[in-house]
Amino acid sequence: MNRSWTVERLEQLQQSFADPHDAEAILQALPAWFPEQTLCFSSSLGWEDQVITDMIWKQQLPIAIFTLDTGRLFPETYSLMERLFEHYGKRIRVYFPEAADVEQLVNEKGPNCFYESVENRKLCCYIRKVKPLARALQGMQCWITGIRAEQSPERSHLPQVEWDETHQVVKVHPLLHWTLDEVKAYIREHHVPYNPLHDKGFVSIGCAPCTRAIRPGEDYRAGRWWWEDQTKKECGLHIAPTASA
Repeated sequence: MNRSWTVERLEQLQQSFADPHDAEAILQALPAWFPEQTLCFSSSLGWEDQVITDMIWKQQLPIAIFTLDTGRLFPETYSLMERLFEHYGKRIRVYFPEAADVEQLVNEKGPNCFYESVENRKLCCYIRKVKPLARALQGMQCWITGIRAEQSPERSHLPQVEWDETHQVVKVHPLLHWTLDEVKAYIREHHVPYNPLHDKGFVSIGCAPCTRAIRPGEDYRAGRWWWEDQTKKECGLHIAPTASA
């Protein structure tokens, strides 16, 4: 672990949150713990991410916001990027996969190879998401996410503050303890732009070929890579070895 972020210091950061449920206060507190231009928020433009984006931009917090364009997103997701600019007058920084990597993947395995095996799907996610994320996090010390505990069994055990060993950053989940109903209520109350696919049963939205609407009673992320075993439902962005507070 980075010497400046021992387990004890992670605990101090966690304990500095007077109310772990108060995401806005958590975001306001973070800049005091990190140097300028070292805090970032990764947005997938889903419900949760729109809430955090609204909080950051309305308060004009010194937190950079970025998203990963895999090249396979829904048209509605691209339209939302433009609506955000119209609403806030700001643009989210967009990171893309390396063209040569995508070209090699498609030529060697085909454009939809991810349906053929978990290995192919993870390779596609690695090229289109994991590698661009590594570039986006270069020079950062704090990585903020929109993860919530109830999204999946894997995420239900996450701490609110943790050390990401792979990217050497402190990782913070301000909405960890929020319910989906609370997220939707914030969206309505603050008139936050959101992806219209959410109104069609898409709770978790990723790449178009890999996302479907969920059925009543299904897990929130059941619509992602629905052809795979439930235990393999992560793309690699949030499963790195960590140390928690």
